[in-house]
Amino acid sequence: MKPQANRVHALSFDVEEHFQVAAFWSPMRRRQWDNYESRVERNVEKILSILSIQGIRATFFVLGWVATKHPDLVRTIARSGHEIASHGFGHELITSQTPDLFREDVRNSKDILENIIGGPVHGYRAPSFTITPETKWALPILVEEGYVYDSSIFPIQHDRYGMPGANPWCHLLETTAGALWEVPPSTLRMGPIRLPIAGGGYFRLYPYQILRNLLTRAATEGQPLIMYFHPWELDPDQPRMEGSLVSKFRHYLNLRKTESRLQQLVQDFRFASIRQAVETIGMACANKERVLGFAAAGSVPGLAEKTLNG
Repeated sequence: MKPQANRVHALSFDVEEHFQVAAFWSPMRRRQWDNYESRVERNVEKILSILSIQGIRATFFVLGWVATKHPDLVRTIARSGHEIASHGFGHELITSQTPDLFREDVRNSKDILENIIGGPVHGYRAPSFTITPETKWALPILVEEGYVYDSSIFPIQHDRYGMPGANPWCHLLETTAGALWEVPPSTLRMGPIRLPIAGGGYFRLYPYQILRNLLTRAATEGQPLIMYFHPWELDPDQPRMEGSLVSKFRHYLNLRKTESRLQQLVQDFRFASIRQAVETIGMACANKERVLGFAAAGSVPGLAEKTLNG
């Protein structure tokens, strides 16, 4: 029996190349991006195939840089019924940007994606979840640039990101520019700490049965799970990058197990896009589309699950 069989959870993917991750970032490597082998198309095709078999729609947070290189890939994702959202332009961490640079980044990426799909982009996720206590200034900028929701605040302690003590549930933030929905990746309280269980390296670190039990426990708390993955995590044969031992451990750990684990995950839990799984987000996006004159998109009757607001 599927855990929480009547509940729909949110599945998302941060669409970036294997060489763009923050773990291997350097100014020199950034200048070489055009020279590296692109593998994002084949990896996204694997994901689309897995989702198609299960009839799942997901949210794809796409880098503007990837979209300019592979516009047909973005169109294919959208035509397959998935939600397109923004991951910024070039995977620059917000912690290394000024407010002006950040505004240009999120505006540029949104424009690129909307021009490709011919429709609105409502969601944003910061590279490496870098909306932190020091970069909360980014939230009103997202509102001003037309975003409806953000999925960047990770309520955990981490050496590069995280906002310990932040509301772990989907909730409405009031910023100086107006309201913004926040959709944090899933965590589970274990004693005095919040354990990250949402995906990425955590999905590859824990044995699957243990992770499944943790996800099932989290799903009983009344909120949909918010899961995330990267296309490069389904690519164990990707070229190896030079970096610290910690970075290489985090990036390359159990890559050969990700695809089979993802296939099992989507059989064990019911998934949809963020705007489908989180009713408040879907309603906010649809309202924004009506104001802008767009037809409401991405809704699948019967999949929305009522969400508690923290």
